[in-house]
Amino acid sequence: MRKVIIALVVLVTFASCQEQQKIAFVDNTRVVSEFNKKVDFEEKFKVKIDAFNKKADSLNQALQMEAQLFQTRAAKMKESKAQEEYNVLVQKKQMQDYQIGNEEKALQAEGQKQIDTLVKEVKAFVKDYGKKNGYTFILGANDAGSVMYGSEANDITDKVLEALNNKGSKEEEKKEAKTEE
Repeated sequence: MRKVIIALVVLVTFASCQEQQKIAFVDNTRVVSEFNKKVDFEEKFKVKIDAFNKKADSLNQALQMEAQLFQTRAAKMKESKAQEEYNVLVQKKQMQDYQIGNEEKALQAEGQKQIDTLVKEVKAFVKDYGKKNGYTFILGANDAGSVMYGSEANDITDKVLEALNNKGSKEEEKKEAKTEE
């Protein structure tokens, strides 16, 4: 009986000596979507997308005008000549669609690459933030349900966003100071 009591005292002492784990979570979607660098990127990228859309629309309008001109002339042409010109127009349309498709894919790839880079930056920042602030775990909350419930007291999304965006501001200030020198 004495050994059992000593074992319980040792066990309670050991359990009380264990370090408390510091656990928190962040809303992944909010951190990424409200990250100033992502917002800035989206604004700049929207300009590229708009320019691409204008170019594609312009090319399509030019080809439509050419097709309309062809239709008015086709009635006066021999059938073989009309067929030949029609085939040339079809080829032009196919080449244009191919070119626009390639440019669109390149634009999408560029956008995805930049978003992936920003997500990696956020992940690295959160990891560093966790180490600097003594967290054992920082979990990511998202729509998929990786954190089904978390106490508001453990939600550090706002703190991480503020620190992340402040880091970006400080980097910009350093860049501006270097360019002024």
